[in-house]
Amino acid sequence: MVTKEQVLDVLRDVEDPEVHKSIVELDMVKNIEIEEGRVNVEVLLTIRGCPLRTIIEKEVEERILSLPGVKQVNVQIGHMTDEQRAAFTAKVRGENTESTAAPQQQAVPALLRGDKPVQFLAIASGKGGVGKSTVTANLAVALARQGVRVAVIDADIYGFSIPAIFGVQDKKPTVIDELIMPIEVEGVKLISMQFFVPKDTPVVWRGPMLGKMLRNFFGQVHWGDVDVVLLDLPPGTGDMALDVHSLLPNSKQLIVTTPQAAASAVAVRAGLMGVRTNHEVIGVVENMAYFQFDDSDERAYIFGRGGGEQVASQLNTELLIEIPIANLDKQKDPLFDESSLQGQAYRQLAERVGMRLGVKTQPLQRNA
Repeated sequence: MVTKEQVLDVLRDVEDPEVHKSIVELDMVKNIEIEEGRVNVEVLLTIRGCPLRTIIEKEVEERILSLPGVKQVNVQIGHMTDEQRAAFTAKVRGENTESTAAPQQQAVPALLRGDKPVQFLAIASGKGGVGKSTVTANLAVALARQGVRVAVIDADIYGFSIPAIFGVQDKKPTVIDELIMPIEVEGVKLISMQFFVPKDTPVVWRGPMLGKMLRNFFGQVHWGDVDVVLLDLPPGTGDMALDVHSLLPNSKQLIVTTPQAAASAVAVRAGLMGVRTNHEVIGVVENMAYFQFDDSDERAYIFGRGGGEQVASQLNTELLIEIPIANLDKQKDPLFDESSLQGQAYRQLAERVGMRLGVKTQPLQRNA
């Protein structure tokens, strides 16, 4: 006869599809009853109307039916009380509710505690319009395609565009008490201010509020296990950039520019801010560097040449890649296909960034 311990054991590999932790570890499995080959089990969900309940229900049923002697499974879906939900969020965050540690130690977000090695890379530019967010998004996808666990924080509070680039601007993250589940797309975890403000509503905040929101993104979002966090900074050297420099003293920086002299001059200022706050500038990306015709190797340098090299030289770093301009007649999606010229360039950029961050990149094996 099957036992309760066997049921719990077979369910340990069933994960909550949002937080990616075992439903047994999260104490979501309750009231196991076994009688003559029939198993009744209750699974507690955090919120009512959970869109993923059928996924959990089906997997629990299939796992229990795999046990010898089990002929029928009845899965009851329940919902957590406020106390159970608070314990759930503490476990998701990796907090010990019985710990005697000082409150200020408990308050430090797991992402910043140094429990696991996480590399932070701020993507910066001197001015808007150089494609900084497009570079951030495509670099994130290229890293994910090479087996790196990536998160993107859209820290461009006033000009957020990361959700639109990924095509998820109309989605809303799941919120459990004060725990926020990031949106995941193309293997990349995302969070942005755009998810929390009404459509077409401007964000009118001063410096202290910007810093508070950035801290909330670290402390209230369940990032899980990540290797690299990319921060899409606002252009220039304003309050948000200062908050990143103070909150993440070990963050590194990647500068994005275009070939024009005007763009490269202000990009240098953004990089110098990082240098003066002891943030290593790991390299420069020259976006919209040239246009290459489909039927030849000929390149047209529409916006001139040399801007990226100039920025790299003044910051004592390297020009990591020149990203060609996309043919808008063929490429309407801002996330580039791996086989495109841009996709190949971003693959090279991901490899070079991975080397400078000390993160191993390896192309994922895909089924034919």
